[in-house]
Amino acid sequence: MPTTLSSREFNHDTSGAKKAALSGPVFITDRGRPAHVLLSIEDYQRLTGGSVSIIDLLAMPGAEEVAFDPPRAEIRTRQVDLS
Repeated sequence: MPTTLSSREFNHDTSGAKKAALSGPVFITDRGRPAHVLLSIEDYQRLTGGSVSIIDLLAMPGAEEVAFDPPRAEIRTRQVDLS
């Protein structure tokens, strides 16, 4: 169940907002308009597909066997007159 708080309410009861976020999103409004959403980390990770870093991916067993042949980058330069 979503909860809606004004910025002022959020500032006065941050711990209450964090507790409410465990049950669902907390919408924080500025001048009556939604401006921010507070989520639990579990909800955030579910929405973003988890948090996997490139380091985690490279450390996976068998990662050295994955075919990876990216195209060579072409860096274009141009002459600049600094006189």
